[in-house]
Amino acid sequence: MTAIDQVVGGRPATGWDVLASDGSVVQIRPLRVDDEPALTAMNLRVSDRSIYLRFFGISRSSADEQTHHLVTVHDGHVALVAEYGDQLVGVASYEPLSTGEAEMAFLVEDSVHGRGIGTLLLEQLAAMARENGIWRLRADTLVENVGMLRVFAGSGFEQVRSMDSGVVELVLDTAYRPSTLERMAERERGAEDRSFARLFSPRGVAVIGAGRTPGGVGHEVLRNIVSGNFTGTVYAVNPHAERVRDLPSYPSVVDVPGDVDLAVIAVPAAQVPAVLTECGAKGVGGAVVLTAGFSELGAAGAELQREILEIARSHSIRLIGPNCLGLVNTDPAVSLNATFAEGSPTPGTLAIAAQSGAVGIAVLDQAARTGLGISEFVSLGNKVDVSGNDLLLHWWGDARTAVIGLYLESFGNPRKFGGLARLVGRTKPILVVKGGRSADGRRAGASHTAAAATPETAVDALFAQSGVLRMDTVEELVETARVLAARPLPGGRRLAVVGNAGGAGVLAADAAGRLGLDLPELSEAVLRQLAAIGAVGSGNPVDLGAAASPLSLTQALKVIVDSGEVDTVLVCYAVTRAGRIGDIYDAIANSAAEAELPIVVNCVGSAHAAPEIALADGRRLPVFPFPESAVRAVAHAVRYAEWRSRPQGAVPVLTRVDPAGTRALVRRFLEHNPDGGWLDSQHVGQLLEGAGIPVLPAYDEISAAAGDAQMAPSGTELVIGVVRDRLFGPLLMAGSGGILTDLLADRQWRGLPLTDLDATEMVHSLRCAPLLAGYRGAQAADQEAVLDVVHRVAWLAELIPELAELDINPLIAGPSGAFAVDVRVRLVPAPPEPDWHARRMRGPNA
Repeated sequence: MTAIDQVVGGRPATGWDVLASDGSVVQIRPLRVDDEPALTAMNLRVSDRSIYLRFFGISRSSADEQTHHLVTVHDGHVALVAEYGDQLVGVASYEPLSTGEAEMAFLVEDSVHGRGIGTLLLEQLAAMARENGIWRLRADTLVENVGMLRVFAGSGFEQVRSMDSGVVELVLDTAYRPSTLERMAERERGAEDRSFARLFSPRGVAVIGAGRTPGGVGHEVLRNIVSGNFTGTVYAVNPHAERVRDLPSYPSVVDVPGDVDLAVIAVPAAQVPAVLTECGAKGVGGAVVLTAGFSELGAAGAELQREILEIARSHSIRLIGPNCLGLVNTDPAVSLNATFAEGSPTPGTLAIAAQSGAVGIAVLDQAARTGLGISEFVSLGNKVDVSGNDLLLHWWGDARTAVIGLYLESFGNPRKFGGLARLVGRTKPILVVKGGRSADGRRAGASHTAAAATPETAVDALFAQSGVLRMDTVEELVETARVLAARPLPGGRRLAVVGNAGGAGVLAADAAGRLGLDLPELSEAVLRQLAAIGAVGSGNPVDLGAAASPLSLTQALKVIVDSGEVDTVLVCYAVTRAGRIGDIYDAIANSAAEAELPIVVNCVGSAHAAPEIALADGRRLPVFPFPESAVRAVAHAVRYAEWRSRPQGAVPVLTRVDPAGTRALVRRFLEHNPDGGWLDSQHVGQLLEGAGIPVLPAYDEISAAAGDAQMAPSGTELVIGVVRDRLFGPLLMAGSGGILTDLLADRQWRGLPLTDLDATEMVHSLRCAPLLAGYRGAQAADQEAVLDVVHRVAWLAELIPELAELDINPLIAGPSGAFAVDVRVRLVPAPPEPDWHARRMRGPNA
């Protein structure tokens, strides 16, 4: 299936593969003129009951008349169909009623009821309606049509209902609300889990291309599956061998006697399409293509990759790779290691996905060295089908996964990633190493905002808003995951350092200061208790002396933990002949067992020190070789805990805005300037007026050119801007303005949607923020007015896809308000923004 491009009535008819609620692949696409015979055939297959509920009567001629109307009359209506293979199984449409309103209707074949097809059609229809300026969809539904009413009620879209003479009159708001997106994500998660069931928890696995010679990819995968005690049945497929590793070998997957849920494919690239076709005939549910030689090699490989995706989708096969290392599921009920990596991960709570096979091996190796267990591991490779977004949804609901780690080199749909990360991150931390940071990526732009934006700017903004912890290295990811997996999370930034290693304590304190953690002064009462135990000196770090015993460490930890004066404890211990490391570990374990705050350990001086301390409840305290590494991991955990505990915020509803007038201004400008360009001062003023952004009274281009600042009120100069990124969408910037813009590089970036909390953090994080608050007795600026301008710029960016650059520099923020002084705006022709939140599977070119 994948994407289909045709033109119908001047509109591109593009279809998207989506997952039905049972995990099968269905395509949703606009109705085409040549669909009338197929849709008429569907009308014949639909039951009398469904005809009655849809058309309020049992005459099938009504269905055929409606079909003919949809394919022949072009009066502004929109129709979508759902398609399994070559058979249409559902249709949805809306007919315009008045400005901003339309009437919607649905018909789904009885044979696919219960698969969520009606809900998928509703989601896509609402998206197209919104794109076409339809904000309300109406429907008259018989009160006995429980199934359709349930679809409406469970959709997540806001709606109003009334009832008259056995008919429910419903008005549905097509706008995405936070609750709408969350409900859509929950449905998508359920569909992903069902489609992944045979991929991650197979009962039968076939290794296709399992060679007889050790060292070959297929041979080693087969070896790992067998030696890893896979709980299901494993089959070797090799037409040139009777047995491989003491297992019978079969000529092809269709010859395997048992059911095959998962196929691991290690044949030459040119043979993969034929093998996948055989997998479809066999009823395989998931495939891992280890083979290289696809899009990474250029156009010919990309075409081959497109072909295998089409084959997989036509058989509802979920596909990992190609050009990947494989997958791991350590669940004892499955125990699957379908990789050709050395070693086998131990069970744990970290789920890992890596776009690079080499980086995946590095993560598994570092996790093994530190004792960190893995729940699932996926090598994404070229991620032709299964992507990081898919895995976020899958691991969101996975009870065995507590922490999610990703190594990504590219984003297919970063805006959807951000939305999903906000949801998933409320219960599970997400750690990301993003490759490709070294590219300069600076834009050529005339505005300060465009010149300052880089690809890394976009990534950092995305992560900041969605609570994702960005790691610089794989080692840092593993270290941080160890702290987060140990739980509980830190309740604040207060860190206590205690132990017998004074130098290590000093290094830890220095690192804490650099990373924004606090080492609070302990109270006199606590210090007296510590002195009685044997603490030398006073303060925090707490030095128990080189000869500290397990008993004194236990006592000191109890005093500090029970004090309520700190949020995290770091134990820095140097092993000496005066104490056995096992006794020290026992002392720490006993103290941590009852503690309601996290404890991490830095142990030096022993080659035999274990990398973790096991607790009776199954938790494991991480042990670090260096204090700085331990503090860095704690700092990341603190940042995550703060983000998770904060309110989610909301996008403000603005008054004094004119969306229709603003769109009309843009349309007129581009009619006269087809290639786009910079707006003159008159058009800039009109655009700002439509957005409700205050402009300095009596300011014009002449006074600006002359440098006449007499009319400008005194205040802090800021820069507020927006630039549009091809993948990430609009990027908003706030920073120090005027002559300080480039000198200080004091900037903060955020993407859309911009909540009130996002905007507040954005402005308050600036180095010039104290000036806004009233520095050294100066009168404070109206910060609410500054935030209002930020939100109005965000509103413009959301409303106008053609807005390429906007730069307000300076924005004067004073006690009486915030006023734009110098403004530059560039518009370019642009298609409507895609619906980044819609449920659509990854396409071949994503």
